[in-house]
Amino acid sequence: MFIMTRTMTIEAGNSDKVLERFSSDMAVDTMDGLIDRIVMVNTKSKEHEEVVMIIRWESKEAWKNWEKSDVHIQGHREKRGQQPPAYIISTDVKTYDVHAVKKGKASV
Repeated sequence: MFIMTRTMTIEAGNSDKVLERFSSDMAVDTMDGLIDRIVMVNTKSKEHEEVVMIIRWESKEAWKNWEKSDVHIQGHREKRGQQPPAYIISTDVKTYDVHAVKKGKASV
């Protein structure tokens, strides 16, 4: 398994704008090898909010196929030169090779 995370720090009171975009259907949802996307929000801080998206892939190769896909590349081309909305303070993207998964009792 391979995981990509995108953590966005958002001005307080604006996470709903980001949640709306990342919680709806996206082109990535139809890619072979995609396990799931998880979208989470942390509103505990009064200064900012945090939206985290976790995308789980069957393999690093499946993720690479998404990164190289025409639809992914075209999406980035369309946004080239555009500044992110002012309410997005920062974005951090990380990738992880999964080495172990231990399922709990609630796992199906």
